[in-house]
Parts: sequence; C-alpha cells; structure tokens
Amino acid sequence: MTNLSFKKFPFGKVLISLSAAGTMVGAYAADWNETHIHNPTWPPHAKFHNAQTMSMGVALGLATLYHLWKPGSSHASLGSAATIAGMYGLTQLSAVLYPGTASVDPPREDNWPQLKYTLPSLGLVLLGYLTERRRITRNA
Repeated sequence: MTNLSFKKFPFGKVLISLSAAGTMVGAYAADWNETHIHNPTWPPHAKFHNAQTMSMGVALGLATLYHLWKPGSSHASLGSAATIAGMYGLTQLSAVLYPGTASVDPPREDNWPQLKYTLPSLGLVLLGYLTERRRITRNA
C-alpha cells in the first residue's frame, strides 16, 4: 500500500465502526442470559428497561454507521457519528450517579466490569474521530 492510498483509506471510520458494532452486539452478549433478561427474579419492568437498553445499542450503532458511511460524508456527519457512537458508553458511565444502582447484582462485587469494554470503546471513537477528521482535512 502506498502512502497516497493510505491517506485515502478511512482508518478513522473503521475504528468508529468497530465501536458501533461492539455496541450493537455487546449488550446482547452481556444481557441475553439468566442474569438479565431471563432472570426469574427480575420484575417485568426491569426486564423492559433491559430490553430497551439492548435495542438502544442496536439503534445507536445503526445511526452511527449511517452517519459515518453515507455518501457525501463531511466534518458534520463525522461529528454526528462520533457523538452517537459515544452515547451508549457515556450513558452507561452516568449510571453511577443514580441512587441505588450497582454495576452487577449481588453476590458479585460492584467493581464495574463494564469499564473493560466501555473505556476502550470510547477510546476507539475518539481516536477514530481525530484520525478521520485529519484525513478529511488533508484530502480537502
């Protein structure tokens, strides 16, 4: 691959797309089990919000990919894609601010295991945004 073709390769878009794909699949991988959606001790309304969260991950991922790869992408659509891509992780982190929340159910320790996925995902979005913005500016 020559230097010229590398400048045209949308590496930043690929990084953001990886984060979006992780958001679309991650909630189902973590929650479609006996500890969450199939948990017989959870009341129906808790399952409602779990289902809503899983669907929201798919919706945010699809919206990210649309804004990222639509024809005629610009700085504005890149910014929209990066913002949307980061929403799931940022709102997940905000859960610590609400009363009575915990990162896991007892008897497990509340040690935020989600961070090992959320922080790298947000890092991909930031790195992808900065990389792609630079590529777009150079090619303009």
